[in-house]
Amino acid sequence: MSDRLCIIVTSGTREKLQMAAMTAAVAAAGGSDVGLFVSMNALAFFRREGAPEAPAEGEVGRLLKARHAPRFQDLFAQAVDLGSVKIYPCSMAMDILSLGPGDLLPYLDKPTGLTKFLAELEGSHVLTF
Repeated sequence: MSDRLCIIVTSGTREKLQMAAMTAAVAAAGGSDVGLFVSMNALAFFRREGAPEAPAEGEVGRLLKARHAPRFQDLFAQAVDLGSVKIYPCSMAMDILSLGPGDLLPYLDKPTGLTKFLAELEGSHVLTF
């Protein structure tokens, strides 16, 4: 079994962003190396300033906020702090959203393209959110 997990995050809903963050943190705590590729509708929520609030998709998403569950941004930061998680913003989505590296949260790694990220997936488990 591979000890590397790759997560592709494109959704802009609170539930999927939360689940991706929890998965990354638990996998890292369990000793797996984790690579995340953040693109499309998900990238806007990783802005350093002016990030929108992720909309709830359903009841659980509304309850995450109402019951003050840890924010997915904080869970991602904790996962990176564990040392085995790298979060790569999509360079194409950054161009479309007119974002530079300084516009994104400091725990994100250097921007990369999908082609490069996919080239590194061999032998990894891959999840998409």
